[in-house]
Amino acid sequence: MTNIDRRTFLRGSAAVGGMIFGLEGLIARGASAAPHHGVGVAAKGSGGYGPLFPTATNNTGELLLALPEGFQYNLISRENAPMSDGNLTPPIFDGMAAFAVGGQVRLVRNHEVRMPPGAAFGDPSRSYDPLAGAGTTTLIVDPRRRELIQDFISLSGTSTNCAGGPTPWGTWITCEETTSGHASGFAQQHGYCFEVNASANGQTTAVALTAMGRFIHEAVAVDPGTGIVYETEDTYSAGLYRFLPNQRGNLAAGGRLQMLAIKDRPGYDTRTGQRVGKPLPVMWVDIADPDPADAEFNPSAVYEQGFAQGAATFGRLEGCWYGNGSIFVNSTNGGDQGLGQVWEYRPRGKSGGQLILLFESPSADVLDAPDNLCVSPRGGLVLCEDGFSEQFLRGLTPDGRIFDLAQNLVPDSSWAGEFAGATFSPDGETLFVNIQMPGLTLAIWGPWAEGAL
Repeated sequence: MTNIDRRTFLRGSAAVGGMIFGLEGLIARGASAAPHHGVGVAAKGSGGYGPLFPTATNNTGELLLALPEGFQYNLISRENAPMSDGNLTPPIFDGMAAFAVGGQVRLVRNHEVRMPPGAAFGDPSRSYDPLAGAGTTTLIVDPRRRELIQDFISLSGTSTNCAGGPTPWGTWITCEETTSGHASGFAQQHGYCFEVNASANGQTTAVALTAMGRFIHEAVAVDPGTGIVYETEDTYSAGLYRFLPNQRGNLAAGGRLQMLAIKDRPGYDTRTGQRVGKPLPVMWVDIADPDPADAEFNPSAVYEQGFAQGAATFGRLEGCWYGNGSIFVNSTNGGDQGLGQVWEYRPRGKSGGQLILLFESPSADVLDAPDNLCVSPRGGLVLCEDGFSEQFLRGLTPDGRIFDLAQNLVPDSSWAGEFAGATFSPDGETLFVNIQMPGLTLAIWGPWAEGAL
C-alpha cells in the first residue's frame, strides 16, 4: 500500500519497537496540525469538522493523533502485545473491517508482512503456507467502552496481506499484494484472495480463491444487490476487476473474472487528462486465465490479458468500498500531479454502468496518495493517506469537497506511519483505523453528525 521501493526497504528491516512521546515532537507536529486550504476544501459547518488539535488517548494518555475539537479516541491494540490466544500481535497493520457479532464489534485486520520465506504465525497445520508470515487477526471490542475484550489469529500462512473488504454474508476477504511463489522459496503459490469468517473464534483454515485472480491484489468491495466482488490492483499500470461468482456468497465455487474498459475507448488511460464529474460509459471484458502459470515472473499477466482486449489503465488502484449503490476506489498515483484520484463506479445491473472522477488532488497539501478508504454511514468518504511527509486521514463530502480529519503524531512514524483500515462500527458511532508502523489500532468517536462523516 505504500510506495513500492519504500515498502520493500521497510519490510526487510526490523520491526519498530517502543514509542517515546517528547515535548519537542509535540510542538513540531502540533504546529503542522492546522487545516490545509485549497480548492474544494470543506470547512466546519459545510461538511468538515474544523482545525485539528493534538489530542491524547482517553485510555492510555499517549499523544498519537491530532483531531478536531470534540473528538476522542482510545488505543485498542499494539503490535507485539500478547494476544488472548498466547501469540504476540503481528506487525504491519493494514486493511480492516468491522462486523456486528453477538452484541459485540469484531474487527478483522490484515498484517502486510512481506518477509522472505520464514515461518507463519499461529498454528502451522492450519496455515496456507508454513513459510509465509502474513495473515489476519480478529479483535473483539466492547462497543460501549471501545476497549479490547479478546484478540487472536484468524488466518495465517499468506504473504503481504494488504487490504481486502467485508462481504454482506459476514466474512472478510483478505488479499495478497504479491505473486511470489515456489521460485521465491515459498511452499505455496501466492497472489490470491482468502476468506475469513468474522464469527470464527480462532484460526481458520486458509483456502486460496484462485478463480478471483492471481495478481498484485489490494482491496475488494462487494455489491450486496448482486453479490459481485470488485477488486483493485496495486501497480503503476493497474486494472479494475470484478468477479461474478457462480453462487452468490460462495466464492470458493468459482466464477468469472472481468476487467473494466471504457466503452468505445479501447486502452483508455485514466491516469492523466481527466475531468471531475464527467461520466465515462463502462463495459467489461473477460479474463480467460485468471490464474496464469507465469504470474510469479510476470505479475501483470492478468492485466495484460484485459489490456489486450481494450481494458482501461489506472495508476495504482488501492482502496475499494461499497456505499450508496456505488463502488468507490482510490487511484493512489493517478492525476495530472500524480498525487491521487478518487473514482466512483455506478453499476447498471450485470453489465455497463458509469465511471466518474469525484476528486483529483491538485497538491500534496490537499491530498497526498490516498490509499485505503471507507464510506461513512452519512455518505462521506474517509481517505487514508500514504504520502511522504505528514500522514493524514482526509474526509471527502458527497459533493467532492475535502477536509482534514486526523493527523498522525506518532514520533518517527511519518515515513512509514500511513493510516490504513479505516472502518466504521456497525452503529456508525466509532471509526476504527490503523497506523501501519508501528502497528496501532485506534477507535475514534465524536460529533459525526456535525459533518459529512
